[in-house]
Amino acid sequence: MASVPKLLLLVLCSYHTLVAHAGGDLSYTVLSLGSLKSDSVCSKTKATPSSSTGFTVPLHHRHGPCSPLTTKNMPTLAEKLQRDNLRAANIQRKFSAAIGIGGAFQQSDATVPTTLGASLNTLEYVITVGLGTPASTQTVLIDTGSDVSWVQCKPCSQCHSQADPLFDPSSSSTYSPFSCGSATCTQLGQEGNGCSSSQQCQYIVKYGDGSTTTGTYSSDTLALGSNTVSNFQFGCSNVESGFNDQTDGLMGLGGGAQSLVSQTAGTFGSAFSYCLPPTAGSSGFLTLGAGTSGFVTTPMLRSSQIPTFYGVRLQAIRVGGTQLNIPTSAFSAGAIMDSGTIITRLPRTAYSALSSAFKAGMKQYKSAPASGILDTCFNFKGQTSISIPTVALVFSGGAAVNLDPNGIMLGNCLAFAGNSDDTSLGIIGNVQQRTFEVLYDVGGGAVGFRAGAC
Repeated sequence: MASVPKLLLLVLCSYHTLVAHAGGDLSYTVLSLGSLKSDSVCSKTKATPSSSTGFTVPLHHRHGPCSPLTTKNMPTLAEKLQRDNLRAANIQRKFSAAIGIGGAFQQSDATVPTTLGASLNTLEYVITVGLGTPASTQTVLIDTGSDVSWVQCKPCSQCHSQADPLFDPSSSSTYSPFSCGSATCTQLGQEGNGCSSSQQCQYIVKYGDGSTTTGTYSSDTLALGSNTVSNFQFGCSNVESGFNDQTDGLMGLGGGAQSLVSQTAGTFGSAFSYCLPPTAGSSGFLTLGAGTSGFVTTPMLRSSQIPTFYGVRLQAIRVGGTQLNIPTSAFSAGAIMDSGTIITRLPRTAYSALSSAFKAGMKQYKSAPASGILDTCFNFKGQTSISIPTVALVFSGGAAVNLDPNGIMLGNCLAFAGNSDDTSLGIIGNVQQRTFEVLYDVGGGAVGFRAGAC
């Protein structure tokens, strides 16, 4: 067996250490189990964006030691999975009532929820930006499942505590609220909330977990590192409920007109990328104006009815290097890439095949009770090292994505869940995206993957 190329950390429920060995047989990854150091120190592992011309800002896990937030209380796995179910169910309900991406989704008796955004509490990654003139530091969550960006603003009648001072519009020389009659206000559609007494445009976003934000829809200068965006449109939130994290707001990376990506396409270009780090103790990045070379790519699918989300077509799954016998029709409902959903949701037929094949590759280990929605779990007690089969997701166009070990298991369980049937939307969650630079080439109509970027 070849020498160990590097040390990877995987957050297991029992706090084990993971060492990946590269050998001649690439169908298995050998894991050495020991005492995992607490994620109390920010790793200096260098993230390597593919683009030298794009505008890149660091990205951190909000509960990790690299986070600028002062409170870093990591929720339990059970809490995370419970919140994840809310988000996934809300997204799937939206699509179940529409024909959806590429006309592939099935009609159902469900109706589109009145909640417009996805669940907030599963969002795990933050960036730091500057807002206003002079710039006020704001630490915001990123979400590909949201379009409207917002921060908490003075005066705030109902806000959660946050790490940075509240944004004060009166202190910014470039702040401007939109009028009710403006085209920008009209463009809010369902997320418009009428007029204030001074005829200022009001917005409201209702998230799938019951969280809400409402206030004045405005524009101001946005600083991303050393680069600035003039007239950035965002919600100046004066009333917020249901969210008790220290973050200052949210940056929408969806495909709708209000998102950061859409607003900056003329300045930075219509491609962006991010890399989600392998653990909470390391950092990744977000790049606007990302380069599009060096990626394995698959066509990006979009829905005119739900333009926020970026769709892909999953076609096959490989376990231990062998492609599973899953009928193509099982994937006909399509899938979306989502930075905010934690666990990948697969069609029931595909998940059953994956679970069976993975269990067969892990037959030397005893099974363990399910952990919430994770039902393919193992007992590693007394083991000093384990071997797990590799897992690859194969997308339309032949793009094969060999998951990082941190993207295969969560705790002592396989980090995938099955939908109730094959007609519900699939979701590629953020665990499976770890360590990849994930490219959203909106203009070119492609989603790309570049391994080992962070």
